[in-house]
Amino acid sequence: MKLGSFLKSLFKTKKIDDSAFEDIEDALVEGDVGASAAVAIVDELRVKAKKDRIDSYEALKDALYQILDDRIKEFNFKINSGINLFLFLGVNGVGKTTSIAKLGKYIQDNTDKKVVFAAGDTFRAAAIEQIGIHGQRLGIRVVNQQNGSDPGAVIFDAIDSVKAKGEDVILADTAGRMHNKSNLIKELQKIDKIILSKIPAENYKKFIVIDATTGQNAVNQAKLFKEVADITGIVLTKLDGTAKGGIVISIKNELDIPVKLIGLGEKIDDLQDFNSRDFVNALFGDEVLDGSINLSDDSDSEEYEEDADESAEETVESAEEPAEETEASGRS
Repeated sequence: MKLGSFLKSLFKTKKIDDSAFEDIEDALVEGDVGASAAVAIVDELRVKAKKDRIDSYEALKDALYQILDDRIKEFNFKINSGINLFLFLGVNGVGKTTSIAKLGKYIQDNTDKKVVFAAGDTFRAAAIEQIGIHGQRLGIRVVNQQNGSDPGAVIFDAIDSVKAKGEDVILADTAGRMHNKSNLIKELQKIDKIILSKIPAENYKKFIVIDATTGQNAVNQAKLFKEVADITGIVLTKLDGTAKGGIVISIKNELDIPVKLIGLGEKIDDLQDFNSRDFVNALFGDEVLDGSINLSDDSDSEEYEEDADESAEETVESAEEPAEETEASGRS
């Protein structure tokens, strides 16, 4: 969705009246902004247009730009002193494990902190192998147990191990089972209790990972997870040329959960710090000056390919496939 191009074409065909505002509202909905957010935005735009007597493309674009920019505020990403733990939540197939690998690389490149992965997804087939391969490629230590182990025990071990070795940041994976199942609530409560007994609350953050290409379904996923967990922020994956982008506004409008990180593709450095001004620029199709976000994903960064044997590559590919959502007998 390029709002700038749409508004420019609108001025060529009609004057700014009620039907024009309806067209703008339709364009916002089409761009995954969501119906309620689109209505609120256009109502605000109507008032501003009347008050400021807007009758030019540039003035209307500037007004809409400001409204959108005011509605999207990024989460201030901060690593505190002491041990920090970031727990990644989300359904299967959204890219949790891959996002963990990308954030690990991000922290390595931008801080002096030592990162450890915790293989807390002990439910999905090949999840432990997948995060292990990412750790090996990046030179990041992985704490894990056998498939089917208690994820709380994995995270408990990770915290003790990091304390003993003087490391800083734990990025913990979790199972991507159906988000509305009672066993997930119990599991998260148990994990919360373990973590908060061992590290300060301000050093514990929970990120929900959602797939931008799923449109309004992403909002529903975030809503359900918010009901069972105190979500700190959102990691929005696959926000490249296939996604319309307005989902960021919809999530903020309906849930008031800040977007922290965005994934723009399959490359290891395609997970980037979310910047609201650059995001709005990208929605309008304007040039992004600092290159921190580009919805067309034409980055020149290298593909995430390391030397690995063929069997390891096959393991990653199979692990990336969404696993069937089933219950594990005897797990809580």
